[in-house]
Amino acid sequence: MSANKRKVCVVVNSRANYGRIKTVLTAIKNHPSLELFLILGASALLARFGNVRDIMERDGFYPNSTVYTILEGETPTTMAKSTGLAIMELATIFENSKPDIVLTVADRFETIATAIAASYMNIPLAHTQGGEVTGSIDESVRHAITKLAHIHFPATDRAYKNVIRMGEPPDTVFNVGCPAMDVILNIDLKIPARFFEEYTGVGPKIKFNQPYIVVLQHPVTTEFGRGYIQIKETLAAVREIGIQTVWLWPNVDAGSDDVSKGLREFRENYPDSPIHFYKNFAVEDYARLIDNCICLVGNSSSAIREGSLLGVPAVNIGTRQLGREHDVNIIHVNYDRIEILNAMKSQIKHGRYTKSHLFGKGDAGKKIAEILASVKLNIQKKLTYKYDV
Repeated sequence: MSANKRKVCVVVNSRANYGRIKTVLTAIKNHPSLELFLILGASALLARFGNVRDIMERDGFYPNSTVYTILEGETPTTMAKSTGLAIMELATIFENSKPDIVLTVADRFETIATAIAASYMNIPLAHTQGGEVTGSIDESVRHAITKLAHIHFPATDRAYKNVIRMGEPPDTVFNVGCPAMDVILNIDLKIPARFFEEYTGVGPKIKFNQPYIVVLQHPVTTEFGRGYIQIKETLAAVREIGIQTVWLWPNVDAGSDDVSKGLREFRENYPDSPIHFYKNFAVEDYARLIDNCICLVGNSSSAIREGSLLGVPAVNIGTRQLGREHDVNIIHVNYDRIEILNAMKSQIKHGRYTKSHLFGKGDAGKKIAEILASVKLNIQKKLTYKYDV
């Protein structure tokens, strides 16, 4: 390695993390003034959440280090303890690898562990997707990371302004768009004939040449204990509509066990229902999956981010994305089977929406790498309020 290269440490902790940062990894890897140091941890290492490591290695990304930090239980207590364990483990890796910059993604409990470890060790911290507004604990975590970070990569104009209003110096805030948009704009989105057969799962086979919906509903940590009831409402609506469905397994957040229990019970009680359950899809294949569906249902931010760029009709359920900036492709509903069913029918009848560039135009990864290579690094933070942004 050349002595004048900056070593950028990127921590990938989940399937969502990888989708949101893949093009940045590529751009850092290919940049002549940067060296990529990749850490893989948390649920990205667990087979039951989709074998993210296998997908990444097929893409040519091999972790320099791995860190196992997820405690079983999927409760608020295990989330807190997993965060603490991640801080301890990451601090050791940072000490040994000596990165010039640490880059952390979005707003999850693993993300704040990365931010705390790096900032306490006087390592400049870069953060993507700051300044956005949502529900759940993610809202608090995201803004806490913004106050720890030294370099900010918000994805929209409103988020850019919010970060500056939070007291971050404007010369450290860069409105680059969301890297997930880069993938969509640079691939063929047609679904191959054997697309669904290439991924393992359970349930009746999906016929790629017939209409299907996609469901992805995660637990809401601030509503812990209600996930089982909430997912049963969604399941009832999907069963009622009777359209073949691709259902992705929930993430590792507190309450995941409750949601998974509801899914397993449904599978046992209605084995012939046209729903096929999958763990995960490669980044490009997930884009193909939702681009070709007739409706995207649940509470994933992908309906708002990728969905807006693709113009996918989407139904957002509950409070997990409460207040998040979105375009016209979204209908919001409560945890109510009738509301969910009616919204799905309305969106299917409407069909595709006009594509939106709210979250970027497909060049975020390269922009972020260029900034990381040239930005002035400074670990001293001060409040710099701007009221006229």
